[in-house]
This record gives sequence, C-alpha cells and structure tokens, in this order.
Amino acid sequence: MRSPVEELWIRRFRDGDGCETKLVCFPHAGGWSSAYRTWPLGLPSDIGVLAVRYPGREERLNDPFPSQLEALADDIADALDELTKHQLVLFGHSMGASLAHEVALRFQGRGRPPAALCVSGRRPPHALDGRRKLADTDEGIIADVVRYDASRAAVFADPDLRELLLPALRADYRLVNAYSGGPRPPLDCPVYGFTGDDDSEVSPDQMRGWADTTHDAFRLRVLPGGHFYLRAEEAALLADLSDVLSHVKSRTTTPS
Repeated sequence: MRSPVEELWIRRFRDGDGCETKLVCFPHAGGWSSAYRTWPLGLPSDIGVLAVRYPGREERLNDPFPSQLEALADDIADALDELTKHQLVLFGHSMGASLAHEVALRFQGRGRPPAALCVSGRRPPHALDGRRKLADTDEGIIADVVRYDASRAAVFADPDLRELLLPALRADYRLVNAYSGGPRPPLDCPVYGFTGDDDSEVSPDQMRGWADTTHDAFRLRVLPGGHFYLRAEEAALLADLSDVLSHVKSRTTTPS
C-alpha cells in the first residue's frame, strides 16, 4: 500500500504492476514534475516513470520551501524510502542532478543504493567552485528563465501567472546558490551523464567529473543544444535512457 507521504512527493506517469524498474525524475530549478509527462511514450512499457513534486508548486502550492538543498534531499529520501524495494534509476537535470545525487547517497547510506544515477546539465559536487551564481531578484530571475526559453516571456507578462511561478523560482534559486557541494562518498552504482554541446552552464569536460562520484562505471552522452537540450532532443535522450535501463535490468534480476 502506498503511503500518503510518498503520494504527496511523487507523480506517477506510469507505474503498473509490471513496472519493477522505475525511473524517478528530478526537475530543474523552478521546474514542475509535469516536465516529464511525455516520457512514458519514449521508454519501454515495463519501466515505471515517476517524477518528484517539489514543495510550493502544482498540488503543493502551500507547502513550505526547504532552507537547504540537503534538507530537501533528506525529505525526498524519507518519502521515497519504500520505493527502494524496487530497482530505481534516478534522473535529474540541472538542480535536479545535484538533488538526485544527494538522494542516491542517502539511499546508499541505508544499504539500498539505486541501480543507476543519471545526471544532466550540472557540474559534479566537487567542481561547483567558480560556477555562475543565479539571479537573486525577481527581474533577474525572470530574465534568466527567458534567456533559456523565450516562450516564457508571455507567461511572466501575465501578473497572475507571474505571482504563481515566482515563489518556487525564488526558493529554488536560493537552494542552488547556497549549495556548495564538495567531496562526497563514491556511489556503488553506475553514473550516466548527459549534456548539451552548447550548454553555457557546464562543459562536457566538467560533466566528465561525475566519473569521480562512483566506484562503478561512468559514461557521458553529449547531445546537440544548450542547457535545455533535453526538450528538442527528447527522442534521442529517451532512446539512450532506454539502453541504460535495459543494461540496468540485465545487471540485476531481482529488486535491489
């Protein structure tokens, strides 16, 4: 039986009885779980596709924001604890990559590491020094978002939508700026990196630093595009993730 806490934190796009392997997706800063709503169409039918619902958005508009990214990782790891009975693959983009990594470490600390960690568009924790600090004013945040997605300009021009979206963006930007990272214990699962070849936030060489976060294998896939390459390249990304998931299933025949 699914717990109410788990249901609060997780949105299930596909999670039938045959989905013993589950892909758990972590959105970027300011992102919503709905960013992953189309992913079941591009992944094998026996893969569960779930996304984390952060506080302060979607059905959780009135839930308080955490003060630190590490505290958010604690909350997510606690809420998803029962899911670790299954074979989990964690995928996170940008801020979500740091968060997925922190959650993977917490699962491992409990003796139940994920089957794999997939990180996208984000420097590894030990290489965060010198990164660009995100904007800390509303106008700066809006300009930052529109810089990556010009279509969002119309959304922020609507006062009601602006006030709906800004609290989560402010909170997430504070989390990212406050997260200093640093050395972390190596994971006991493979790590797969993904990035755009024209991402201004992280270079392919910096993404290769994720190899230092695991005792297991590491592999990087570079796709065309900038920081949000995964929108235009969704089909290619999901095809690669399908291969990752197939490899994970072949390595482990029973739930972790």
